[in-house]
Amino acid sequence: MTTVADVSRWLEEFAPSRLAESWDNVGLLWGDPLSPIERVMTCLTVTAKTAEEAIEEGAGLMISHHPILFRGTKRLRADLPETGFLWKLAREGIAVASPHTAFDNTRQGINDLLCNILGLTDIQPLRPPTSSPALGERSFKVVIFAPETDREAVLAAAFAAGGGRIGNYRECSFAISGLGTFFGNDSANPAVGLKGRRESVVEHRLELICDSSSLIPVLDAIRRAHSYEEPAIDVYPLHVPDKDTASDPGVGRIGRLPIPIGLREFGATVARKLGQHSVQFVGDADKTIRRVAIACGAGDDFLVDAARAGADLLLTGEARFHRGHEAEELGIGLIVAGHHATERIGVEDLAVRVAMAFPGLQVWPSRREVDPFRTAPAQPMKNPGEDPGDGEA
Repeated sequence: MTTVADVSRWLEEFAPSRLAESWDNVGLLWGDPLSPIERVMTCLTVTAKTAEEAIEEGAGLMISHHPILFRGTKRLRADLPETGFLWKLAREGIAVASPHTAFDNTRQGINDLLCNILGLTDIQPLRPPTSSPALGERSFKVVIFAPETDREAVLAAAFAAGGGRIGNYRECSFAISGLGTFFGNDSANPAVGLKGRRESVVEHRLELICDSSSLIPVLDAIRRAHSYEEPAIDVYPLHVPDKDTASDPGVGRIGRLPIPIGLREFGATVARKLGQHSVQFVGDADKTIRRVAIACGAGDDFLVDAARAGADLLLTGEARFHRGHEAEELGIGLIVAGHHATERIGVEDLAVRVAMAFPGLQVWPSRREVDPFRTAPAQPMKNPGEDPGDGEA
């Protein structure tokens, strides 16, 4: 029998929680992990409507793209509209899991789906993977050569300055003995041996890890604790293996259109591909679009990233008013296609993926969930300047 935990583990493998934004709340958020299930429903948001569908259809688990209880809730009551449907889910024993921004960012997640639907090629992350640190963020291996009498003092100083930290551990180091040599000139003042001749000293090679923010303080601390006039210290920047970067696809996407197209025409294409009557856009209607940046949902914060990456356009689900002016100032196009429209495709795709992973489950995307925002076409006025209303003043 498949349990809530089984599907949650699969979801973590497909859209690892480490890919989620730091402010997000993802994973199994509601219910009993050990509860057996036979039916799973995916949806964009847990609402009274989707909760009712899950209950009536006998779902044991809802996979909601948007997290429940995303903000602090002081009351969880059956008679309150904002929490009443959660009370009903609890009484029916229906669990809720949310992948949210981890699903946005994962390989073949929502942003990749949008790229595929629009036919983009040469797809890259809009923001680089966090597991590929920039120069200022990388870690270093610090190697110190010191006599036995200095070993403890040098290590203690390096640890106190921030060196030797690996994950949940601190004061991590390695030491191996060897034979060091030196020849001090007439101006030297060696701590051991004599100047003017080659000396051989039994020393320890001490190794420890240090991040970039602690590197200078650690080196200063080592030099102060070391008895040598000129201590030998090596610093090696650490390489991030390719397997680490391969597991982190970054945030957002940017790709290239096979054939350049005008902004207005591309907007019409986006509307058609996403099943929308229309989309909003900012910019010169005839602007040629070659490189397209994508951030599903509420992704207008990626506007500057898109401009820096050389995109001609940012496609997102919703945007604040001032972002339109910012796009004009940056000289980049902006298409706002609707939050629901840019993420509903993920809800439908995820249902297929879960069904393939668990053939014994019945899985479906919510059939009742619709975009709460609708459009109303303008009605022509009877006469110029006439109030469109039919009632009398």
